[in-house]
Amino acid sequence: MAPYKKTQIKDAAFRRYLFVVFVTGLGIFLLLFLLKSNSTSDVVTTSQSHDAVDVVFIKRQKLNLPKQNELSISLAQRNQLPPRNLDLYPNLPKDHITIVLYVHNRPQYLKVVVQSLSQVVGISETLLVVSHDGFFEEMNKIIEGIKFCQVKQIFAPYSPHLFPNSFPGVSPGDCKEKDDPTKMHCTGNPDQYGNHRSPKIVSLKHHWWWMMNMVWDGLKETRQHQGHILFIEEDHFIFPNAYRNLQILLELKPLKCPDCYAANLAPYDVKSKGENWDMLVAERMGNIGYTFNRTVWRKIHNKANEFCLFDEYNWDITMWATVYPSFGGPVYSLRGPRPSAVHFGKCGLHQGQDEKGACIDNGVVDIEVGKIDKIPNIKPEWSLHLYKHQGGYQAGFKGWGGWGDKRDHQLCLAFASMYLLADSPSSSESD
Repeated sequence: MAPYKKTQIKDAAFRRYLFVVFVTGLGIFLLLFLLKSNSTSDVVTTSQSHDAVDVVFIKRQKLNLPKQNELSISLAQRNQLPPRNLDLYPNLPKDHITIVLYVHNRPQYLKVVVQSLSQVVGISETLLVVSHDGFFEEMNKIIEGIKFCQVKQIFAPYSPHLFPNSFPGVSPGDCKEKDDPTKMHCTGNPDQYGNHRSPKIVSLKHHWWWMMNMVWDGLKETRQHQGHILFIEEDHFIFPNAYRNLQILLELKPLKCPDCYAANLAPYDVKSKGENWDMLVAERMGNIGYTFNRTVWRKIHNKANEFCLFDEYNWDITMWATVYPSFGGPVYSLRGPRPSAVHFGKCGLHQGQDEKGACIDNGVVDIEVGKIDKIPNIKPEWSLHLYKHQGGYQAGFKGWGGWGDKRDHQLCLAFASMYLLADSPSSSESD
């Protein structure tokens, strides 16, 4: 064989070798690049069915969220299921008011609330979202039995009730009561009164804040909702005229009280039965049957630091004492002179049903529903009475404590950033 042919063969083999090395090196480089970008990217999307989960999550590592257990993961997946009863109520009016019912573990109360909702005129026109603080089978069964409207269940995936052996539940080595972390070599930060966290107590504030972020920014069915959302709790009895009255209030709000942030179904004072006069009322926003829109939510969400760092385990007191005052002016809510919802019951939220000595009153209620409570009883021609000075929690109140642990602060702040909107709707309406 001629020398130049041997050289050509060697050159060709060498080029093939270089090509293989180049391709291999490129493949390794791309693999490392993808792995790196996957570990440092800000967002990831779930990889379930095409139309099941398009909620966008900021990566758990980025937010420093607690490691989920199997129950937490399974409930997060259940949150992506479509609403029930779509076959019975396939279409909702565009201007419907979504209702969010947040519940804990008081089934005897939940039965009463569900029964009252079943009698509400117009309930079939809306979506009922039920937000659970943990998972309790009896509570779940009650909601699964609802047939009077579309129903969507969501479960707080980081509820302390789901984590029996780790934060945000009770972790081994956690400080208790007034333990000194230095002397006891335990984990935790005491509140302003020297008390360490109680998972059952902090769950109230965690659930409310997670629910708000989930409903407004994370949930497929509501994250682009441009109207108002009504929030009620498992111990709120709802009158038959509540939905129709609320529709009237929301129509009147920009006309009668353009500076009002919300509409309420009941007075701020939970013991009040209303004035029973022929006049609309504007007062401090209450915690029974409160309704607001996305514009107001954005103002609340922008105060995440104020909400999450304030040493107070009650969400409503936190709002009254630090969030609302930070808005720079009075936060009024519009309501009628007669309540369309009332608070009932004696059992506190911290008293679960599985404990020894749990609070049980069998959900017995003695609420009189008259003829006037079954029909809309708010008139557009009424004038407005404004309560300018009311008692209650104000700016400067230091809080009742129970919320001093930095881990709770971090988890709360993580909820505020947990959900990103793929196509964030911008609402410029203030009414």
